[in-house]
Amino acid sequence: MTDIEILLAQFEEIANNPKKQLEQYISEGKKVIGCYPYYVPEELIYAAGMIPMGLWGKRGNPNKAKEYFAPFYCSLVQMNLEMALNGDLQKLSGVVHTTLCDTLRPSSQNFRVAMDKIPMIFLAHPQNRKPEFGVEYTMAIYSKMLNQLEEIVGRKVSAGDIKEAIKVYNENRQAKREFVKNAGMHPELISAVQRSAVLKSSYFMEKHLHTTMLNELNKMLQASPIEEWHGTRVVTSGIICDNPSFLKILDDNRIAIAADDVAHESRSFRKDAPYNEDPIRSLAVQFADQDQDTILYDPSLNSRPSHIIDLVKNSNAQGVIVLMMTFCDPEEMEYPSLYNALKEAKIPCLKIGYNHQITDFGQARTSLQAFAEVLSMKN
Repeated sequence: MTDIEILLAQFEEIANNPKKQLEQYISEGKKVIGCYPYYVPEELIYAAGMIPMGLWGKRGNPNKAKEYFAPFYCSLVQMNLEMALNGDLQKLSGVVHTTLCDTLRPSSQNFRVAMDKIPMIFLAHPQNRKPEFGVEYTMAIYSKMLNQLEEIVGRKVSAGDIKEAIKVYNENRQAKREFVKNAGMHPELISAVQRSAVLKSSYFMEKHLHTTMLNELNKMLQASPIEEWHGTRVVTSGIICDNPSFLKILDDNRIAIAADDVAHESRSFRKDAPYNEDPIRSLAVQFADQDQDTILYDPSLNSRPSHIIDLVKNSNAQGVIVLMMTFCDPEEMEYPSLYNALKEAKIPCLKIGYNHQITDFGQARTSLQAFAEVLSMKN
């Protein structure tokens, strides 16, 4: 194995075994806080000396969670509660539950009722996040979150602690943006499966350790000669795209991910937190600066389609694959405008239904094979 392959295997091991990571942290006497998707200011958890761990569901079918949700509910939310009801989250010291969509809001109350022994921090982001009153509101809810974290950890968190955490997280975001760029330039070295594992592992690792490993990988990739890619390139978009069975279909058809607009991936590290004398304000401004997201209020009504078109052009991709989370109202409502914009720009687009219960991607395989042929004609 090459040095790159060895390092990629380490990322995959971590990404595929979050429970093992959790057990390791608990054995080391560390407190772990689960974080629902997305835009949780993890810096506050890190500053408190605890480990933020992403909660993005798991593959499988909900059983116990069906008692709390309608059958058509978002699979990500259902599987998060399923994990909790099955005892997978019982060693967490708390859970931060976000509320940015109509699914997450009621889900937070279901979680509170079903799992009353796990402290839940209710994080109600504002939609009007850009005006000063929106920034001040975000600062207020972040300050409340910090107070609750201090109660859990049993100590006060200083402004210096938060500033140091912001520095650590900004460095990690920068390393991940660099990796996305490098992976897009080296599809012969980084498969779609491996690309996902590198980014997914970040949700289960202490950020400074993930950054160290990722910087090493980035150096190796930057030192590697760029080879001609005998395949096609796409931009992926959606909430989550981490199923190895699906991603392997891309690899089998030599469809490389040149860039992404996936919430679980690039949307989460698109913006750094600016350095400010008040670190809580820094985190609030970072959230205010977030754009091009289906769950965030966009007064322009057209910034995300333009953003994705720019991603395609800047990454030399030939098309877009939209991973449509089943029954995700924000994504479904936005899709027609995205499709029309891509059609006008003459960019091929393929929409594929996606959720945590899918185990057989046979239909998707056929669609992707045909899509690869369409894209190859654009080369």
